Amino acid sequence: MTGGGAGPTLDELDTLTGEGPGPTPMEKTDLQNLQPPPLVTRDVSLRELEDAIVRPVESFPTFRWMIGLAISGSLVVLLMVCLIITVVRGVGVWGVQNPVGWGFAIINFVFWVGIGHAGTLISAILFLFHQKWRTGIARFAEAMTIFAVMCAGLFPVIHTGRPWLAWYWLFPLPNQHHVWINFRSPLAWDVFAVGTYFTVSLMFWYTGMIPDMALLRDRARNPLRKLLYGILSLGWRGSARAWHHYEKAYLLFAGLSTPLVLSVHSIVSFDFAVSILPGWHTTIFPPYFVAGAVFSGFGMVCMCLIVLRKVFHLEHVITIRHLELMNKIIIATGLMVGYAYAVEFFIAWYSGVAAERFVFLNRAFGPYAWAYWIMVSCNVIFPQLFWFRRIRRNPWLVFPIVILVNVGMWFERFVIVVTSLHRDFLPSSWSYYIPTWIDLGLLAGSFGLFFTLLLLFCRFAPVVTVAELKAVLPNSHPKHAGRLERKRGYDA
Repeated sequence: MTGGGAGPTLDELDTLTGEGPGPTPMEKTDLQNLQPPPLVTRDVSLRELEDAIVRPVESFPTFRWMIGLAISGSLVVLLMVCLIITVVRGVGVWGVQNPVGWGFAIINFVFWVGIGHAGTLISAILFLFHQKWRTGIARFAEAMTIFAVMCAGLFPVIHTGRPWLAWYWLFPLPNQHHVWINFRSPLAWDVFAVGTYFTVSLMFWYTGMIPDMALLRDRARNPLRKLLYGILSLGWRGSARAWHHYEKAYLLFAGLSTPLVLSVHSIVSFDFAVSILPGWHTTIFPPYFVAGAVFSGFGMVCMCLIVLRKVFHLEHVITIRHLELMNKIIIATGLMVGYAYAVEFFIAWYSGVAAERFVFLNRAFGPYAWAYWIMVSCNVIFPQLFWFRRIRRNPWLVFPIVILVNVGMWFERFVIVVTSLHRDFLPSSWSYYIPTWIDLGLLAGSFGLFFTLLLLFCRFAPVVTVAELKAVLPNSHPKHAGRLERKRGYDA
């Protein structure tokens, strides 16, 4: 005991309470080295964290935000022009021809469905595995899933040629001709798979936003905003009963979303795998497509978050640790994709089928060899730079690499679709596919639509889950300072 009427030291207090002596300085250092870095790097209170996340919603739009919206909005205008021309004049304005009957529309569809996979994986699978680092990026990744699937759904509809009749051609609806869709077609399976994926992801995303909508309602000063957020919050009051039902619903949607991560892109891969066309007829497509979807999805999430954290000053919430963990997943899925590329060539050689061998040799050394080697470089070679810790923790170096990842994944779909079609079994019908400006306009316009929706989302909803992030702050758990608090209580 110390003299002068002072209370016991921490070690003496531990002895009195039966907890034993505290750790030595060396043991304390070892324990600190073993502990993961904090999810919020800056020492902030709950109120300060809430203000930092909600500030972009409550403040006037910044000049940079308006510039971004103007650029993406102009691409949306280009998209509308190309859509109108396509509907009025038909799909003949595209570059599709015989034998390349599938062009940019299917390529873009598969690409955007893949982009949406990272959001579901971050939100659902990492939630079920209790990975707390997902809290800083889950909300934005979920929004990306919704918007990417919306962009993807645009292309099959316009590919029908008559979008106003697409409902009868894509869904088994009763009609006057008593004609039903072909249920054996994988294109019909896509409609149900992607539709289910979009519905479940939308409900999952909205369920997670209910507490934050209530937060915006309580902070709103404008009556109209207060009314709008009040409707969206569904009367949330934050009671123990409400939180109980919320957690059960969130867990339910997470469980429903998890198998969809694997099933949706597997079914999309059946568009190619169930055919008998060389280059498509292979059993590796389902896992290959799923790994590629997660690979491209994390690349897009990482690219957007690097910009977001800088523009909205959220470096202490979306930390370097988040970027590093996502880059590690990119390394893993990139190796899976590279393995699939190698297995495809091996199976083509091992099969002994001359047409199969020709297709893959044509990919690597034929007229579209430039596209193939862009794909290999961006998807296999450049991601290996993330093995170096200094690179994967530097946003300025990560940003160009993840852009190349998305470029490579788009070219992967281009290689799969075009190189398998442009030289078929009849040499006299061989052709070289060249996209028209309408094709390029639809591609650029889909990116404009995607980023426009993301910018509007950042303007009207918190990009980070406030309620979940508060729960992982050190000062939200009193037990972390238990020994010090006991001494303060003893002295008092």
